[in-house]
Amino acid sequence: MTDAMAVVGFDANAPLTPQQQPPQQLLLQQPPLALLERLKDYGQEDVFSLWDELSHEERDLLVKDIESLDLSRVDRIIRCSLRSQGLPAAAIEPVPESCVSTLEERTLEERERWWKTGLKAISDGKLAVLLLSGGQGTRLGSSDPKGCFNIGLPSGKSLFQLQAERILRVQRLAAQAMTDNSTGSASIHWYVMTSPFTDEATRNFFETQRYFGLEANQVTFFQQGTIPCISKDGRFVMETPYKVSKAPDGNGGVYAALRSSNLLEDMSARGIKYIDCYGVDNALVRVADPTFLGYFIDKGVSAAAKVVRKAYPQEKVGVFVRRGKGGPLTVVEYSELDPSLASAINQVTGRLRFCWSNVCLHMFTLDFLNQVANGLEKDSIYHLAEKKIPSIHGHTMGLKMEQFIFDAFPYAPSTALFEILREEEFAPVKNANGSNFDTPDSARLLVLRLHARWVVAAGGFLTHSVPLYATGVEVSPLCSYAGENLEAICRGRTFHAPCEISF
Repeated sequence: MTDAMAVVGFDANAPLTPQQQPPQQLLLQQPPLALLERLKDYGQEDVFSLWDELSHEERDLLVKDIESLDLSRVDRIIRCSLRSQGLPAAAIEPVPESCVSTLEERTLEERERWWKTGLKAISDGKLAVLLLSGGQGTRLGSSDPKGCFNIGLPSGKSLFQLQAERILRVQRLAAQAMTDNSTGSASIHWYVMTSPFTDEATRNFFETQRYFGLEANQVTFFQQGTIPCISKDGRFVMETPYKVSKAPDGNGGVYAALRSSNLLEDMSARGIKYIDCYGVDNALVRVADPTFLGYFIDKGVSAAAKVVRKAYPQEKVGVFVRRGKGGPLTVVEYSELDPSLASAINQVTGRLRFCWSNVCLHMFTLDFLNQVANGLEKDSIYHLAEKKIPSIHGHTMGLKMEQFIFDAFPYAPSTALFEILREEEFAPVKNANGSNFDTPDSARLLVLRLHARWVVAAGGFLTHSVPLYATGVEVSPLCSYAGENLEAICRGRTFHAPCEISF
C-alpha cells in the first residue's frame, strides 16, 4: 500500500469502485451490449440468464464461447432443420437395376480393365483417400479414437495401421504398373477427418507410429465441426452456466469441414480428381480400391457407393432408394422404412425390392464435392436426433443436429452402385465384445477367414488346434491387397493358425 493510499484512508478489503476496476472487469459487469442484441435477434438471449451468478472468469468464458459461434449460420440451420421435420417425403422407389453393377453380371475382362484403369489414375496422382475418423471407441470400452483400436489380430495392428498399409500396398502396385514414360508418383494423399474429441490423440498416434510407413507430408488432418444442442423449440441447451452444450455435426460434417479448411482447393492444387471416402470402423475396408476407381471412371458418374445385399428384411441397415419417380438416389435409414416395404420382394429377381445396403464406402469427383459442400451449406438442413444432453439441470432431453455422409447423394446428377461381398470387404467394429454383432471378435474372424481362403487359393496349407471356422491367418497388407501376389509366399508352405504372414 502506498503512502498516498494511507493518507486518504484506503481500505484494502473494500470492493473497487468502477473507476478503479480494470477495463476488462468493468466491461464484464454487464453482457456486451452488441452481443446481447445479436442474441435477441435470434431468440437466444437466455444464454445470459445466469450472468449475475457468474464470476469474472466465467463471464469471460461465456462471452468467448458465444463469440466463437457463427450465430447467423447456426440460426439458419436450426430454422431450416426444424421446418423440414414432418414434411412429407417423396414416395420411394427401388433403385433401377441399371444403376447397379452386380456380382453376377461382371466379367473377368471388365474387372481386369477396371483394375488397370484405377492403377493408372493412382499412378497419375488423381486419387485421394478421405477417412471419416471423428468417433471415439466409447462403445468398445475405450476413450481413444476408434482408429487406434486393436481388434486382436495376430499382428496386433490397429485399424489405422491396417488402412495405412493398404494404401502403401496400392501405391506399390500402381508404381509397378506405371509405364516407363509415366511422370506419376503413385502417391496417395490421405485426408483424415478428426473431431475436437479425437484430433490431438489421432495426430499423436500417427506421429508415434511414424505414420505407419507413409510420408508425413502425404497425411492431412482436419477437424469436423460442432454445433449447439437445442431444445425442441430451438433454444440453445447450456451445458454449464457459461458454456453452450455442443455435439459433433455428424460424418456428413465432412463437406462443411473440407470447405472451411480450404482442403477442396488443396485437392485441386495437388491434381486430385477422385476421392475415395470411407468410415474408420471397417476392418476389411479396401482403401483406394483400384477396381472401384476404375469402375467409377468408366461409368463417368459424379458419385458412387459400394453396396452389399441386405441379409434379411429386418436387418438394421440403411438402404439406397430412389426418391420419387425418376428422382435422385438417396439412403433411407432402416427406422424410416415401412416394414411392408422392407419385406417386399421383386418378383423378377427374387430379391428384396429394397436390397442395396449402404456401408459407407463412397467415391466422389472433386467437382461434385465442391457442388455438395456449397449445396448442403445453402440448404442448411440437418437431421434432428432426440438425445439426452448434458445441461445445467443434469442430463435433459434435447435435439442434436447432424448431417450424414449420404446426404450428398441427392445432389448427384449421376450415381452408380457397385455390389461387393460382405465377407470380403465389410467387417464393422461398432460394439464391445459380448454384443450380438459388429464386435472386434466378429471383425477379427472375418479377416482371418478371408485371408485363410487367400492362402489356400495360393497353394498354401493350414494347420490349426481349434476348429478352422474359429480361426485363420492374417496376411499383411504389405504382402497382398486383395489376395494377389501370394503364390511365391504360400505355395507348398504350411502355416499354423492363427498367425500373421508377412515378408
